[in-house]
Amino acid sequence: MCIAWRRPGRARTRPYRAVGALDQIMMKPIRKSDKLEHVLYDVRGPIVEAARQMEDEGQKIIKLNIGNMAPFGFDPPEEIVQDMIRNLPTSAGYADSKGIFAARKAVVHYTQEQGIAGVDLEDVYIGNGASELIVMATNALLNDGDELLLPSPDYPLWTAATSLSGGVPVHYVCDEDQGWMPDLADMRAKITPRTRGIVVINPNNPTGALYSDALLQGIVELAREFGLVLLVDEVYDKVLYDDARHTAMASLSTDVLTLTFNSLSKAYRSCGYRAGWMIVSGDKQAAADYIEGLTMLANLKLGSNVPGQWAIQTALGGYQSISDLVCEGGRLRQQRDLAWDLLTAIPGVTCVKPSAALYMFPRLDPRVYPIADDRQFFMEVLRATRVMLVQGTGFNYPDHQHFRLVFLPHEADLREAIERLGDFLKRYRERAARSKVVQLPGKAAERA
Repeated sequence: MCIAWRRPGRARTRPYRAVGALDQIMMKPIRKSDKLEHVLYDVRGPIVEAARQMEDEGQKIIKLNIGNMAPFGFDPPEEIVQDMIRNLPTSAGYADSKGIFAARKAVVHYTQEQGIAGVDLEDVYIGNGASELIVMATNALLNDGDELLLPSPDYPLWTAATSLSGGVPVHYVCDEDQGWMPDLADMRAKITPRTRGIVVINPNNPTGALYSDALLQGIVELAREFGLVLLVDEVYDKVLYDDARHTAMASLSTDVLTLTFNSLSKAYRSCGYRAGWMIVSGDKQAAADYIEGLTMLANLKLGSNVPGQWAIQTALGGYQSISDLVCEGGRLRQQRDLAWDLLTAIPGVTCVKPSAALYMFPRLDPRVYPIADDRQFFMEVLRATRVMLVQGTGFNYPDHQHFRLVFLPHEADLREAIERLGDFLKRYRERAARSKVVQLPGKAAERA
């Protein structure tokens, strides 16, 4: 369809599109950024969406997918709550972009207790949880195509943050046969001229492994040799079992630039308060330009949640009630032991017993459980048992035989969940065995 229109001294026709054609143009798909192509966060992925739909239908789901402590009755210490309430009336304005003085000063004191040298107020950045600071640190560090070494399995935020920063995540092996310890030889083999840093998650999420001082020192030596930044996630540094002892990685050197991340979320059961911190230590003079970038990004976000920041000084300086939960007889310790005992009693299931954190990363023997697609497998688990778990590939682990289990529910629910999983796996074993017999020819099938 065309409409003629006239300008003085001149005649032209300009095409006029019908409404239907215009609508077709307006309906052109709007695609997400290519940077999201390799972003994975199945802790809140398709299985969670399916569980939400089941809940809308009235089904009760036992959620073993995420370390969200409050729904399971792990409340924050009362003094933290009261401190936030008292300071709420004066928390409406922006704080300093690096955080309020009291919170940062408390973090400095905490680093001194850990044996980390040379940290002052300007080396501490407060953020809306450690996750925000992880994204900030990778954005400031990585150019397009730069590589960052990450553990496999990993906490998937690290891989996602690396990709969103334009970097290339390169996963080093954590050896299950060695208690999920990082393989230093594999780490060294994967360092290239484009490698900018090494991510260390200790205590580890998702495996619950705790690294020895000797291993940590070996990683420090690699970083020193190749001039790499250490980015160290120590969110679970106080969630330790069996008299285990955690060493702050930044305490092992004064020359290797180390960024340490921590928060109130786990040890202080305050996930929703969104209060975390990042500490810069080591050779800060050589890293002056990078640190300027960190400060620029901190300024860009204006500041972090102020009420949550008021909790930091009270948390770090107050009674450490997490010790009551992880000691012998403590609730977390008992639930870890129960979950491990029940899981490893299931035929074909093995698991390295976690020394720390809130998770375990069991393995399903592929000879017993031939799984082609672990996301689909655990979707079937959810629909059949109403138990929500996260598959191993959701943590950037290459096989389809692992999954992460959170042992936060009360004992009765935890026992019920693992018993349901055991019943499902029993039926799966029986189906797999029947299928194997059918596929065998002639007398071989009879022998089977």
